[in-house]
Amino acid sequence: MDVKEKIKKILKEKLEATIVEIEDQSQLHAGHQEARRSGGGHYVLTVVSSHFEGKTPLQCHRMVYQALGDQMKKDIHALSIKALTS
Repeated sequence: MDVKEKIKKILKEKLEATIVEIEDQSQLHAGHQEARRSGGGHYVLTVVSSHFEGKTPLQCHRMVYQALGDQMKKDIHALSIKALTS
């Protein structure tokens, strides 16, 4: 399973996300020194979950980071998040 599929699976399970759209922008950062060192990719994420209702954007982002856990340490170097409620 590739990284994008792992991210989708995790967010659908842990946040009961109804929509998860991921764009891999790693190729745009190929020369980025830290990306080479960490090996993780650069992703743009749109996630829709009822768990975000009543939460601030910062709280939603923290929920996504917490859900992704270890993926943030190895597979993901940078993540741009658009968190929406259903």
